[in-house]
Amino acid sequence: MTGNKGKRLNQYISDYVVFDLETTGVRPDADEIIEISAIQVRGHKAVNEFSTLVNPGIHIPSAASRVNHITDDMVEEAPKLAQALEGFLEFAGNDILVGHNIHSFDLNFIYRGAMRILGAAVENDYIDTLYMARQCLPKLSHHKLSDVAAYFHISTAGAHRALNDCVMNQKCYEELGKILEQRRKTNPEIICPKCGSEMVKRSGKFGEFYGCGDFPRCRGTRKI
Repeated sequence: MTGNKGKRLNQYISDYVVFDLETTGVRPDADEIIEISAIQVRGHKAVNEFSTLVNPGIHIPSAASRVNHITDDMVEEAPKLAQALEGFLEFAGNDILVGHNIHSFDLNFIYRGAMRILGAAVENDYIDTLYMARQCLPKLSHHKLSDVAAYFHISTAGAHRALNDCVMNQKCYEELGKILEQRRKTNPEIICPKCGSEMVKRSGKFGEFYGCGDFPRCRGTRKI
């Protein structure tokens, strides 16, 4: 489900909303959101928080509870997804969204829920710190959020609860951003002039060239 996504960016910015979800499983078409949390960042500093459990209307599988420690009893009095999503989308506004593995996971739950329940498209541009971590920390053997946090000596206490993961990821993003900025100072030619994503070498009819790594949504190119 990618039709209504904003652009995936690869930038170090000062104002954004970092968010995270907990769910009953990994399939957006069959599983449900059970927690949404977000942190508003201005000038690289966390200034506001949003967090709510969500009543999914279905039983939370024990496998999910073992990971996030959220149970049926905890969400019994929580708002339904429509109310929780409205609150989150109002909190996020038009900000760029930041999260870990959101391109393949969290955003698909958000998009499906917003369209199915609210009839609304979510078109915020976004930054996925999983892609940033792979780019900035290529020697790290794994790039899960906890791995990246451990690399930067950031506490992983309370991992797999949405707000705790937001706190952790906001700190990771700031550290990754500093590495990204330094790389761009030394290798400016690898950055897409249109969207700021990493460019990769490609071969074409007239030889090698740099093409945007976010192709086909961005078709930026640069000569080698």
